[in-house]
Amino acid sequence: MDGQGASADPQLQHFIEIESQKQRFQQLVHQMTEVCWEKCMDKPGPKLDSRTEICFVNCVERFIDTSQFILNRLEQTQKSKGGFSETMLD
Repeated sequence: MDGQGASADPQLQHFIEIESQKQRFQQLVHQMTEVCWEKCMDKPGPKLDSRTEICFVNCVERFIDTSQFILNRLEQTQKSKGGFSETMLD
């Protein structure tokens, strides 16, 4: 090889980064759906009643708030400790 194995094509790296972000987003949506479904859905039916709908909205909002808090805390920790590998965030 010519020594460029460590530095891959920037377009390929960008594509891989975008696909990884998509995968993380899909995992987050799946996890959020699972948590909120178990918490809010007590009886399946053709329509959501208002109580169930409000429960879903609140659950999703709390899930997003918690995820954002954790992400911010990890970023603060990373900055204060001089950084750690990207794999620890995944």
